[in-house]
Amino acid sequence: MNYEFTIIVPVYNEEDNLLRVEEKLSSYLKVADKKTRILFVNDGSKDNSQDLIERICERNEDFEYLLFKENRGLSAAIKAGFDHIETPLTGYIDSDLQTAPEDFNLLLSEIKDHELVTGVRSNRQDSFVKNMSSTIANGIRRAFTHDGMDDTGCPLKVIRTDYAKRIPMFNGLHRFLPAMILLQNGRIKQVPVQHFPRIAGTAKYGLWNRLLGPLMDCFAYLWMKKKYINYQIAKKS
Repeated sequence: MNYEFTIIVPVYNEEDNLLRVEEKLSSYLKVADKKTRILFVNDGSKDNSQDLIERICERNEDFEYLLFKENRGLSAAIKAGFDHIETPLTGYIDSDLQTAPEDFNLLLSEIKDHELVTGVRSNRQDSFVKNMSSTIANGIRRAFTHDGMDDTGCPLKVIRTDYAKRIPMFNGLHRFLPAMILLQNGRIKQVPVQHFPRIAGTAKYGLWNRLLGPLMDCFAYLWMKKKYINYQIAKKS
């Protein structure tokens, strides 16, 4: 159907949010600046998420899904999305809908001059502990990566698919997507987007995997940066 943009929606035990996800994304499809499809990636949910996803996809031709055999984590869900899309542009949004799908148009307006455009959550509607741990984690990550990004944890991004498919993913790397685009000599930009409190479901990240986990991942990134292979073909037969 000549889709130009695929939105990956990672899902893990989000049955209380999925009908709202359907409503909000269906509304966005009507105003999207690019012909858009939705790809749910169910990360081995233990609740009723899969039944809801299948019903949503049955009644919406622009919605599709992948189901993991078992829970593998957010980075794996994003990688699976990258592996299975064919549109020139890809993006993702969390199924908690703390960011607004309509803000994808803000990011799409900048992607023509960049390889990745990420949201920056303005006026964050999270707890003090969550905000402070994210601020500290982002500061540590910037010191390691020098990517200049203020909020890589923002679950609203648009990436050129050919660049996304070349990212060597590992657990936790979803926080390093801008830095991995820089390793490919890509251009990155951040754009302020709306942020809302979670109104259903439960957060999947605590202090450990929001602060201490990313610190360990920084050392994995430094190793990868040192070993990363990047090349461009100048000519071929």
